[in-house]
Amino acid sequence: MQTARNAGPEERDTRSALFRGWKRVCPSCGNAPMMDGYLQVRDCCPACGTELHHHRADDGPAWATILITGHVMAPLMLLVFEIFRPEGWQMALGFSVVFVALSLYLLPRIKGAFVAFQWAKRMHGFGLDDQVAA
Repeated sequence: MQTARNAGPEERDTRSALFRGWKRVCPSCGNAPMMDGYLQVRDCCPACGTELHHHRADDGPAWATILITGHVMAPLMLLVFEIFRPEGWQMALGFSVVFVALSLYLLPRIKGAFVAFQWAKRMHGFGLDDQVAA
């Protein structure tokens, strides 16, 4: 007797999907860009036709970006202060620029990974095409 988990279509490779999402390309084929601009996810992949409009990334990528950036920057700020003892305005200006730059770098990559994870796990309608074919 098959369980409901085994009866469905084959599993999608989560690791390769996350890697492709980090690179901001289609999680299915990896041949075309997932994003149309900085953060706008395309409705479908221009190369393979995979629908991407099902994603529900919402505030998750922003939350993860702030979490990661904060955990990287806090020890770095402490280290710089303890070793070099810069003025307060130098710390504020320097680390603000680094924080913004790191956040701008990470945000689209983390959003791509969120969308790719949802695609790999067939969340929020990403598995509907398989259910129609079955």
